[in-house]
Amino acid sequence: MSEHILKRHNKTLLLYHFFFPLKYRKSAITKDIGEGLKQICLEISERYEVHFIEIGYESKHVHFLVQSVPSYPVSKMIRMLKSITAKQLFQRFPEIKAKLWHGKLWTSGFYANTVGQYSNEEVIRAYVKNQGIEKEYPLCI
Repeated sequence: MSEHILKRHNKTLLLYHFFFPLKYRKSAITKDIGEGLKQICLEISERYEVHFIEIGYESKHVHFLVQSVPSYPVSKMIRMLKSITAKQLFQRFPEIKAKLWHGKLWTSGFYANTVGQYSNEEVIRAYVKNQGIEKEYPLCI
């Protein structure tokens, strides 16, 4: 289980599950790019009070299990994460731009969920960790 974050006047344990699909649902995340994304997220953790507990990805989307503090609203965290990761991934892996039109990495949408009453950290952690195992679904007629 994650540890509480202690501040001068509060103690919090705020966990979030974020899902970011790639623009146009293009397949652009390879193993190297995924590992680069994880490194970028570690760098973000050093600068901001956003701690990545798990990062999982498939070719068309990314899942994050993050812990943060109350001073970061969800919308601010998502905007910051999308902005920094997109900029850094485009710099480190210029081949991504060839797969995406107009130089946008993420869609404007996202999924965010708190980890708590209706789901627990272990369930979300296992789900996020198992990303990258692409499944083939038979066509239903």
